[in-house]
Amino acid sequence: MFSQFPKLILIPSALLLFTVIGGRSQAQEKFDSKLLKNGKFTLGCYSVNGSDETAIGTFTIGINTTSDKLALTTVTALTGLEEWKDTSISNLNDFKPVYRASHSTLKDMVLHFDNNVTGYYVDKKTGEKTQIREAGNQYFIDSYTYPFILSLLPLSSGYSTDLPVYEYKPTNTANVKKAVVEEVKNSTWISKYTGKHDVWEVTVVEPSTDERSVSYIDKKTRRLWQIDMWSNGQQIRMVDLETDFNSVKAPFDKDATMKMVKGGKSIISGQVFARDFNDNGTIFAKMQVMNIQAKQVAPRGTQVILIPYNDYFKEWIKTNESQRKKGREGIALLDEAAQCIKTTRVYDDAGHFEFVNLMPGEYLLYTEFSYDHSYTQAEVVGYTDHYINGMFQGTSTNTVNRDYSTGMGAVVKKVVTVSKPGEKVEVKLKKTRA
Repeated sequence: MFSQFPKLILIPSALLLFTVIGGRSQAQEKFDSKLLKNGKFTLGCYSVNGSDETAIGTFTIGINTTSDKLALTTVTALTGLEEWKDTSISNLNDFKPVYRASHSTLKDMVLHFDNNVTGYYVDKKTGEKTQIREAGNQYFIDSYTYPFILSLLPLSSGYSTDLPVYEYKPTNTANVKKAVVEEVKNSTWISKYTGKHDVWEVTVVEPSTDERSVSYIDKKTRRLWQIDMWSNGQQIRMVDLETDFNSVKAPFDKDATMKMVKGGKSIISGQVFARDFNDNGTIFAKMQVMNIQAKQVAPRGTQVILIPYNDYFKEWIKTNESQRKKGREGIALLDEAAQCIKTTRVYDDAGHFEFVNLMPGEYLLYTEFSYDHSYTQAEVVGYTDHYINGMFQGTSTNTVNRDYSTGMGAVVKKVVTVSKPGEKVEVKLKKTRA
């Protein structure tokens, strides 16, 4: 499937690590097609050098099953190259290939599988066209379907098998090779979105090339989370980007939300500032801090964000807060939801901002800014012992006051309600550090 990579990204053209499967017999009961799920997902592709990863592209893969066929399509987007599309169709009962096509700036290839394999291959660099016709009545699997077939095997600790795999290349002396599922064992895979998953760690080798891959397949869903591939001392990593992950269930109505932020005559205006307080809960209280600067306004140009606080945004914010508490990545907004967020900036040196054309409803205001926190701290510089007629009476502390200034950051958010059309709401976006 990925052997069409050009040499410029250091993946050998003979690479079959991601495109080979295992099985020592043609027994159809090896594969459980019920585990297949229609849908689309994206794998990120990385070149790995020790602990360093360099992104080199993505593969967006579509899976579609009918009553008797499996269709796989992939859009490949590699850095510096035009996108290209691959298609593979196989019988769903035994996964023997029916059709294979690949069209890119490097080649055109179309294959039909029956008693014979027929089709053509065009090398776009040289313009040379090769007509293909060879025996196809033996059992094999199209190399393009490997990741999905591998996930459908009856995986368990210690499981091993092998299968013949077909992949056409003009330079091949034979287009059918054997791939071996060498080892299957228990493992875990950590998602930055959904946490830990129990997986099968599946090692596949190709004896004729000594190339190797390790796949991480979810035990429950058979989702392919990650593949590491090694060939000629080089490592490539494919990782599920989880573009389908979105735990926000509330529906989103773009038209109604856009009208909420653009279709009214109400105004929200106000001032952004921070206050510091010498309270018992702060480190400053313990240091005898005095003369704390009472009010620090947000600088001119500070961005203020207005979010229409409907059910979708409320759930999105709650979900992301939960994700962060678990140390996971936040969930991206729907594109159409992001388009309904308004921004403005502080327009003077007093921290003032304004939003206009709003409808009645709830809005979440959010901003963050930096400021200088100035304070005076009383510091102990020594002690004086006191005596009367040679008798010790006690010790007094000698202090001096020192002025300090340190950079501070303020993050402010506040829910504001516009109650009626045309209303002007004044707010104070105040950050206090107590």
